[in-house]
Amino acid sequence: MGVTGPAGPVMDRDEVDRALARLGAEHEAIETSLLALQDHAGRRLLEGAELTGVTEERWAAAEASITLLWTYFDAYTQTLRTARRIRARRRWSSHEDLVELTELLRGESVTVAGSAHAGAPALSAVPGGLSERFSLTALVDRMNELYASSLDVVVAADAVWSALPARIDLLAAELRRTRRLAHSVGVRPGEHPAGDDLERITCTLTRLREQVVSDPLAFWIPAEGSAAPGGGRPDTTVYDREARALEDVRREIDAVLAVRKDAEQRIVRLRDVLNRADRTLAEARTARGEVLAKIAATEVPVVSGPPTALQEQLATAAEYRRQAQWHRLSPLLESLEQKAEDELMRARESLTAVTAPLAIRAELRGRLDAYRAKVARHGLAEDPELVERYEKARRMLWSAPCDLRVAEQAVLRYQRAAAELLGPAPGAPGPGGGPGDRREADA
Repeated sequence: MGVTGPAGPVMDRDEVDRALARLGAEHEAIETSLLALQDHAGRRLLEGAELTGVTEERWAAAEASITLLWTYFDAYTQTLRTARRIRARRRWSSHEDLVELTELLRGESVTVAGSAHAGAPALSAVPGGLSERFSLTALVDRMNELYASSLDVVVAADAVWSALPARIDLLAAELRRTRRLAHSVGVRPGEHPAGDDLERITCTLTRLREQVVSDPLAFWIPAEGSAAPGGGRPDTTVYDREARALEDVRREIDAVLAVRKDAEQRIVRLRDVLNRADRTLAEARTARGEVLAKIAATEVPVVSGPPTALQEQLATAAEYRRQAQWHRLSPLLESLEQKAEDELMRARESLTAVTAPLAIRAELRGRLDAYRAKVARHGLAEDPELVERYEKARRMLWSAPCDLRVAEQAVLRYQRAAAELLGPAPGAPGPGGGPGDRREADA
């Protein structure tokens, strides 16, 4: 077993040389890292910015850590320089030199005066106040911790500043273009919802940029489970939401522009649809008078007048077009187009309902003539009973007013009489008449 001292077994010359080489390489790496941190663009921005919130607090702690890092590094440098000087005294170091080198290289030989710090390995009282004592290995570990935490703040702030302000500026430029376009079609705050949305997006983006510049770490999401400095990503939640809102507004403005482009054609089509609805209603009113005159004992629905409210709205739409109030014209045209189609459908349904009795009479006339033609083909047209029943049904159907219920019974009696004379056809029902008779007659 070799000779031991306060720092453990005394190192031999080879061990000392290897340790000095390793510590020298570490010293160079640490110095390179500290200089890179000193020149980091994010650090320079943090030093010159008016910070607030989370970033202000974390940067104050990081600045103190960086200052402490240089203090530690200076102490490390001084200790390493002392060890090299002792080793350089003689080519073959004496036992006393090796004992001293062992203490420097392995023992708690580094004292940093007046730099008490939370979590320091050891504290001892020295003249001038509290100080920390480290071995070179422990000091390197401590510097690595401080470097990582400081670099994390710098890299995170720089990442947010590199990503968000530029994107916000681009979105703000698009917002200004959209506002100008919106203004050209009359979309303004207080007059159109899209104008209000543009005003809100403008205020939000302005406020967001100010917050990002003064407190970038408030918009940083650390990566889960990552110990690397700067692991994470910028929080773009607010930016993304406003970008989507602006896109929605832009689509609405595009819709208004489309209205401006084809407004005249749409108004002409609307006027045509409403005119067709008016003509159909007029035809229904005329048909109702005819039905009341020709058909007896029938409930005929009342036909409403033309839709004056829609005509007034159409006139308003034309006025909006003349005044270039496209933001007002757009929703009005969409509403009118649906209402006009509904009105035309209602007019057609009204005409169908009013003329239903005439359609029933026409269907009865067709059935009667179809059966008469059938019996004529069989040479039975002159049968007295059939002639009598035919003439009775015909007088009812061709006289006014016509009682459809009585006329239908007369037609059925003629059908039954004809069926009895003709005899049942294969697969046809008996003389009572029914669907089979109807299909045969229609044939």
